[in-house]
Amino acid sequence: MFLRVTNRHKDGKDHRYYSVVENRRVRGGKHVQKTLLYLGEINDTQKAAWTKTIDAIDERRHRQVALFPEDRDIPEDIDDLGVQVRLKELELLRPRQWGACWLVCELWDQLELDAFWKPKLPASRKGTEWLNVLKTLTCYRLIDPGSEWRLHRYWFDHSAMADLLGEDFRIAQKDTLYRCHDRLLEHKEALFRHLKGRWQSLFNAKCEVLLYDLTSTYFESDPPFPEKDKRKFGYSRDKRSDCVQVVIALVVTPEGFPLGYEVMAGNTADNTTLRGFLDKIEKQHGKAERVWVMDRGIPTEAVLSEMRDAETPVYYLVGTPKGRLSRYEQALLEKEWKSVRDDISVKLLQDGEEVYIYAQSEKRIKKERAMRKRRLKQLLRRLTELRNQKTITRDSLLMKLGAARKDAGRAYRLVDIDLPAADQPINPETFHWRINRKKYRRVYRREGRYLLRSNLPPDNPAKLWQYYVQLTEVEEAFRNLKGDLAIRPIHHQNESRIEAHIFIAFLAYCLHITLRQRCKHSAGGLTPRSVLEQLKAIQMIDVQIPTVDGRWLKMSRFTKPDKAQQLLLAQLQLVLPPQPPPEISRKQFQDSRGEDL
Repeated sequence: MFLRVTNRHKDGKDHRYYSVVENRRVRGGKHVQKTLLYLGEINDTQKAAWTKTIDAIDERRHRQVALFPEDRDIPEDIDDLGVQVRLKELELLRPRQWGACWLVCELWDQLELDAFWKPKLPASRKGTEWLNVLKTLTCYRLIDPGSEWRLHRYWFDHSAMADLLGEDFRIAQKDTLYRCHDRLLEHKEALFRHLKGRWQSLFNAKCEVLLYDLTSTYFESDPPFPEKDKRKFGYSRDKRSDCVQVVIALVVTPEGFPLGYEVMAGNTADNTTLRGFLDKIEKQHGKAERVWVMDRGIPTEAVLSEMRDAETPVYYLVGTPKGRLSRYEQALLEKEWKSVRDDISVKLLQDGEEVYIYAQSEKRIKKERAMRKRRLKQLLRRLTELRNQKTITRDSLLMKLGAARKDAGRAYRLVDIDLPAADQPINPETFHWRINRKKYRRVYRREGRYLLRSNLPPDNPAKLWQYYVQLTEVEEAFRNLKGDLAIRPIHHQNESRIEAHIFIAFLAYCLHITLRQRCKHSAGGLTPRSVLEQLKAIQMIDVQIPTVDGRWLKMSRFTKPDKAQQLLLAQLQLVLPPQPPPEISRKQFQDSRGEDL
């Protein structure tokens, strides 16, 4: 219980009305205030008496005190409850980021991650709360990602994580941060099951359709590594073939909710991963008639055959290389286009147990043709420039043609180029080119069109197309992991800690997708990053005032949200907690490092 004061300006005067209230805990770990007694306007003596009575009933160690400036005497009857402060010596100390940290802790609570991790990460014998260390690492990865060394050296002291978790700088020691990584991986599978339950409870997420894709992330570290180490050279999606890497396979729902991931050796071929993931999802979530949506290059013919012949049907929808069109092009020409959306049309072709879906998008046709025309014009312009250079040698010409080929991309294959012999000069007679019209017509016909294959019933082509375009969700997840959550650079040298680093990034992505789903219900244009950037502006500041009798009064206060922040909080249905209670001490207060403020 405590006294709550309400200010009101009435008849040209300021009035203070007091009530006795208590905090009541409600669902979700929140508190609401219940008014027990309304006292109206009371004087200082009555206020002190009520405060003393409340303290006696609550039997609490903390008590309410009345503050008086140093030039005003404390009334005799409340002398033990009054404190004189030197307002002229008031100091504002340690501004630190509070709003985004608080929001991420709220998202953590929504996923009930405390309940999941608490039995799995008990405190150490020295009192280290590993749960709070993990929460700090995850918040850091989502809010302002960087290395663990930067968290230790800079970020923790400039954030309000110590205030929100009731911790001090011990949880941000660099060795503590690294040792926390060693306690995580054994609980990965259990976390996947827990998250699936939360996605279903919070957002009614369905798991009948699964999107599967792979990416890679590299390390700037020097081999050789142990024989079974996952850091290998392989096909780099980041165009960093000079660095070792690992491959990350991810399964998400069409809404983007992740159900699981796996870290594999950097030289793992895409088409060797699917069979293991089919078994993994089946063990985790049981057998069901699921639809797997994948890009071309992931499944092999053998795995697709196993999916078709499975006891419980396993459906798939997979992209097919355009080169396969040559086999079915004549049969597809005889089919009619069926409109499935305003700008989407499809043709269906049954071939045994499979159906081939030939889809075209009018917008995509225009886009791809514009891209091809632009690159082809640039290529022809460059070829003309090279032919007109009088001092160019044949060797130099070949090098510049290689650069032109890289810039032109696939458009280069549409041009047949005749090069001069080694002993011939470079002129229009020896160096000339022509557009290959046969290739051009074939490319023209296939621009903006896709060939898909599936063992799903062909009765709803619009649904089949919708399944495939949802692959952008898993691509968006990879973009967030690599971009927004900055999974790179990875500074760890120990393989298990590298995997734990990726695991923490996955946890941060789970909080990211939770916030994104909340934003989606409020406004389609809101992004998680924009919300975090807005709430980052809410700072916490320590107000420290010396008292006349040599003590120190400290009040930690977060700044009042501006209008934009208030709108965000209202739309996301978030309520800021009460301000922390003041503290008074004989000694000057210290910061989280133990240094005097």
